Amino acid sequence: MAAGRQWGERGSAVLELPRTPRLVCVEYPGLVRDVGAMLRTLGGEQGVSRIYADPAKRLELYFRPKDPYCHPVCANRFPTSTMLLKVKRRTKKKKQLDTEEQIQPEVQFEMEILGTVTTVYKFQGMSDFQYLAMHSGPDGKQTSMYDKVLMLKPEKEEFFNRELPLYIPPPIFSRLDTPVDYFYRPDIQHREGYNNPQVSGENLIGLSRARRPHNAIFVNFDDEEIPTKPLDAAVQTWKKVCTNPVDKKVEEELRKLFEVRPVWSRNAVKANISVHPDKLKLLLPYLAYYMLTGPWRSLWVRFGYDPRKHPEAKIYQVLDFRIRCGMKYGYAPNDMPVKAKRSTYNYSLPITVKKPVSHTVSVHDLKQGLGTSGASAAKNPPSSRYKLKESIYIFREGALPPYRQMFYQLCDLNVESLQKIIRRNDGTESECTERDGWCLPKTSDDLRDSMSLMIKQIIRSTRPALFSSTTSSEDGKEQLAYESGEDEDDEEEEEEDFKPSDGSENEMETEILDYV
Repeated sequence: MAAGRQWGERGSAVLELPRTPRLVCVEYPGLVRDVGAMLRTLGGEQGVSRIYADPAKRLELYFRPKDPYCHPVCANRFPTSTMLLKVKRRTKKKKQLDTEEQIQPEVQFEMEILGTVTTVYKFQGMSDFQYLAMHSGPDGKQTSMYDKVLMLKPEKEEFFNRELPLYIPPPIFSRLDTPVDYFYRPDIQHREGYNNPQVSGENLIGLSRARRPHNAIFVNFDDEEIPTKPLDAAVQTWKKVCTNPVDKKVEEELRKLFEVRPVWSRNAVKANISVHPDKLKLLLPYLAYYMLTGPWRSLWVRFGYDPRKHPEAKIYQVLDFRIRCGMKYGYAPNDMPVKAKRSTYNYSLPITVKKPVSHTVSVHDLKQGLGTSGASAAKNPPSSRYKLKESIYIFREGALPPYRQMFYQLCDLNVESLQKIIRRNDGTESECTERDGWCLPKTSDDLRDSMSLMIKQIIRSTRPALFSSTTSSEDGKEQLAYESGEDEDDEEEEEEDFKPSDGSENEMETEILDYV
């Protein structure tokens, strides 16, 4: 590279800019004397590569990498257009003649561009508060507890039965690593005679807060009456937002859905209608009420329709299904066929994740259709831009659920054997109970058992290595259980019955939080 160097005006060098390699720059906040030690504080080359592969992650630096209680300082990721330049300074000393004059040495500079830098990590924040594993005795002497609380090798029972001071440090002290000015405002000066308005106890800070103004009507299973029309505030809010033909078309489509089927889950609506989630929050309370408890919990019911009085409404009941995990089902937690959305094993501290800046949606944005034009609109047509896949609410034989926890309506279980379990008491329904609705007792348990066996069959066909230890006799028992819809381990099943998975998202709780 240096040999092909050209010289411009006044001795400036002209170098060729290579397209490869592309480099990543880390502005390390310290004087580096040992590159290996420096890399260990960043998690090694593998750790840096793993962080670089995820643009949402921040690079963590641990000044004490061997201390598990060390809190990191985090670097933000930025794009850049720079280059790494290597400069060599060569000094050529000339032989000094027998004269009194000193001859200046000849200095030459050789430059080489090693690569272009496209990404840089900058440590702009402060390190979190550090807490050492120390214990202060009565005499004030500090004693290290690292050898007592850290298990570096397999230990005997005595190691766990020792009497030790309580040491439970928090995983993080501060959720922010940059100073924030709260901009406290001074108290408002009112005129004489002014009295503060009355505030109900349920809306005090620390106890609860006011409901979000989406004006949804919530109904419990034991409520005697059901609403026949929406709240006036819900009507006014939707009329204020519904200003373009697209919104009116969406309203008509949702009306037709409720005419065909009076009970819907929000995910099922999203899979049948393309509507922005923020507008759906305003449209659903305009056409339906929300069931909080009972067999139709977490579902939206058409105004004026009471599923507790119609036996044919049992097909709209909800089934809370969770993929079972354990060695008795043939796979350990790490071998789960459906990965968790969130997991305690892969928990990231708040300061280690770079969250995107949220954009507040205003009424003006809703009226304008929430960005119906632009690059995103060009990629996805408005008719399907916000639609979800059918697998989000329909269960089919031979397909795995998208999440570990799913809320299915019974009519969306598209398997004949499951429908036979649901229709066992067709025409003889006599009582609607809060647990089983119009179905026979323990119908939900039978459905879960059959669905779990179907999922196990799918995993067996795709990953036979997980079931290599299963004997032929067990296979025969399992085949019989699959045909009958029963599990051979009923007693053990009751002990491990439907434990929620680590990373599942409770759809009901999430939806309620949108309205309360």
